[in-house]
This record gives sequence, structure tokens and C-alpha cells, in this order.
Amino acid sequence: MAQDAPKTEPAGTPVKKGLPIKTIGIVAVLMVLEAAAVFFFVGKTGPAPQAAAAQEIHGAGEPDAESTVELPLIADRLQNMQTGRVWIWDTEIYLKVKTRNEEYVTKELARRAAEVQEGVALIFRRAPHSQLKEPGLETINRQVAAYISGAIGKDPEGHERVERVMIPKCKGFPAD
Repeated sequence: MAQDAPKTEPAGTPVKKGLPIKTIGIVAVLMVLEAAAVFFFVGKTGPAPQAAAAQEIHGAGEPDAESTVELPLIADRLQNMQTGRVWIWDTEIYLKVKTRNEEYVTKELARRAAEVQEGVALIFRRAPHSQLKEPGLETINRQVAAYISGAIGKDPEGHERVERVMIPKCKGFPAD
């Protein structure tokens, strides 16, 4: 019969045959050429790898005097008997100091290690159980900060040498 004639819809318009492969191919080739051109343009105008490696970052080797460091103060188990029972508090305390004060604070803590450890242990021994159970340990933190401030002192400009006292670990359990 009439198999050679193109199929038409009832309205009389011809049916489309497949995808326009030629158009897709042309667009793909243009995209690849554009990507290659951008790659070569950026490669030729950018700095050479040796020039980029030779650039030095200013201040990278020397620490900033205003940056801070953490110094360990105590990592010990401290005792408290304020509830009538013996409680042991597994505690770690760190000091946050500026880099310019780091050497002085480290030497002072080494020189007065036993005195500082005793002072912090007394704070824990005398603290009511409610203060040791505070979620943020605000009261204990303030007391340790005040004690350390008195022990370390201020810098020549009158600023505190210790920026902050941090207690990241303070877990209590009954000893019996």
C-alpha cells in the first residue's frame, strides 16, 4: 500500500522523527572548544607555579602576640566531702593566655606548681556540691580564675595575664 509516504496526524501535520543529532553534536563541540579556550587562556595569564611557590606569606613564621594559647593547669582527681559523702571529681583545667604572656605564665606555674595545685584543690574541697553540679561550672570557674589571677599577677600594662580559665572535664562520682 502506501508505506513510502510520511505518516501524518489527523490534522495533517507530519510526525517528527527522532532527536536532532546534528544540532546536539554542534552544541557539544562548541562547548568543548569553549572550555579548552578558557583553560588555555587562564593557564597562560595566571602566575607560573614556581612564582606562586616563591611568594612568602608575611607573618606565617612568627606567632601573633595577640593570639592565644592553651596551657594545662591541672589534670587530677580532686576530693570533696561537703555532702557528708566522699566525692571524687576527675578534673582537667586549662588556662588561655596570650602568646606574649605564655613564657612568663609557664615559668610561674612551674615555679609555684605545688602551691597552685593546693589552691585549686582547696577550692574543690570547700565548694558546695551544688556548685560542682552547675552545668557551666560558673562559680568554680570564677573562683579558680580569681585564684590564678592573684598567683600569676598582671602584666606591666596592668592587664590580666590569664585571659580565661577553661574546665573541659569535671566528672564527679562517689568514692564509696
